[in-house]
Amino acid sequence: MNTLVQTEFTTSDALVKELIRAGVTQAFGIVSIHNMPIYDAILREGSIQLITARGESGAVNMADGYARATGKLGVVITSTGTGAGNAAGSLVEAWSAGVPVLHITGEVASPYLGTGRGYIHECKDQLSMMKGACKEAFRLRQPEQVVPLIRHAVSEASTAPVGPVTVEIPIDYQSAIIPEVMIESGDYAIKGKEIPLNINKGIVTKVTAARRPVIWAGGGVISSGSSNEVQALAELIGAAVITSQSGKGSIPEDHPLCIGHFAAHQPVRELLEKADLLISVGVRFRSNETAGWEVSVPKDHISIDIDCQAINRNYDVTHGLVGDAKSILKQLMEALSIQSITPDQNYINEVGSVRNQVRAALRETLGPYEAFVDGMRRLLPQDTILVRDVTVPANVWGSRLFDIYQPRTSIHASGGGIGQGLPTAIGAQIGQKDRKVVLMAGDGGFMVNVGEMATAVQEQLPLIIILFDDAGYGVLRNIQDAAYGRRVAVDLLSPDFVMLAKSMGFTAERVGSPEAFVSQLETAISYKGPSMIVVDMEAVGPMAKPFGGPPGAAKAFQPKKLGR
Repeated sequence: MNTLVQTEFTTSDALVKELIRAGVTQAFGIVSIHNMPIYDAILREGSIQLITARGESGAVNMADGYARATGKLGVVITSTGTGAGNAAGSLVEAWSAGVPVLHITGEVASPYLGTGRGYIHECKDQLSMMKGACKEAFRLRQPEQVVPLIRHAVSEASTAPVGPVTVEIPIDYQSAIIPEVMIESGDYAIKGKEIPLNINKGIVTKVTAARRPVIWAGGGVISSGSSNEVQALAELIGAAVITSQSGKGSIPEDHPLCIGHFAAHQPVRELLEKADLLISVGVRFRSNETAGWEVSVPKDHISIDIDCQAINRNYDVTHGLVGDAKSILKQLMEALSIQSITPDQNYINEVGSVRNQVRAALRETLGPYEAFVDGMRRLLPQDTILVRDVTVPANVWGSRLFDIYQPRTSIHASGGGIGQGLPTAIGAQIGQKDRKVVLMAGDGGFMVNVGEMATAVQEQLPLIIILFDDAGYGVLRNIQDAAYGRRVAVDLLSPDFVMLAKSMGFTAERVGSPEAFVSQLETAISYKGPSMIVVDMEAVGPMAKPFGGPPGAAKAFQPKKLGR
């Protein structure tokens, strides 16, 4: 007798069929009494690989990392109440980064919704909690409507502004017998990709006339697949290219026109003040990347964004082009192709000088860690996916001096939450099994989701973890030092990370010098399984200049009177 056969067609079966139609091949999560029918339907169907996380928070991060590394939909399945609540923080990260994630969660049995009777895993108002953490959240109201609801949720997650969407399915609905129906429609439509009818002549004139243009490339360049178009435009008009964190890899960072993720650094701020045109592509202009929006931008500002609500949100725009960046840039290039454009070579030389200046100035602050970044970039393949948790080395040089050459090979915590790096890296490695995935993390943040090391081992992933151990919350230490001259709640007692890693099934070594680090990294690259390099930051020694947090961070915490 085949125990996987089920003769009746259920809501869960319909859900699985719809996921497969959407192209889903992997799903992350934790099985529970409130999602077991869905898990069983996935098992019986057999096409979707299930990756079991050790916590719902980590499961969402894995789906997030998978989506960022592949460009596909990330799918995560969690339980009700506490399980859904555990997922909420990581869903906020996916929302902040604009990542297409479908979160499927159970709910209590439909007769008990909102009754407060103490049904197991009951939450007072789970749907509102999910709406607060996600782009949108829906509850299945009738089992027979599961197919159109999932189809709508997938489309919503992929529609500008892209973001995570939750679907709640009460547990009694999951096993409900329903008619098997096929809704005939085209492929999942991603709305908002309309191509403008034409590029305004005024825009063409401004671009053609600009002598000191700047392109600010954001995460929208990566998600729209418009990297080639951005590079071509920069080369055509001789524009400096600065990037947001999310926009790293928009063009190769060794390109002479690419200044990179240095917008708030003084030489770049001065370049922007003297610029006569800004073309921003898919940029949110986050506070921590613009020194609290104190970075000045040119009066003439052409904004290209698929989200119409992004226009004028943080900086004034003179010309807003709303739609798919790739389509718009192609049309802009066509309009410019008949123009006579001669880039200003003196300005191009100035851009190269600024590019070298900000990198050299940052290198002077690193002390012994300069050899770390150089060793990593020299040894790691160009298509390595670098995932960065919130930690001093990642913030200072991992996000700026480690050159990124391709889209979707730079992943960081957009929302600034610590501890999400490990599961995010696991998701990226699941999605890109043939690439090297390297995680930069600090000891404080790493302990948040440390249990996910077991997931990496169980899935036999060749993940490389570089753990910078300074026995505390290093970023906050430095901000407290700068703001108050004293510290509180930032010193931590950590385990022996090498012993911990080995007990989990990792190979691991502790290093205390740049030379030992580079040697151990070379060994880890050749190893086929998961590995960890623990960097003893006390033994390595301090940076030449302490990191005081993002520009203006210390100032923000000084006592001040607020206006009425």
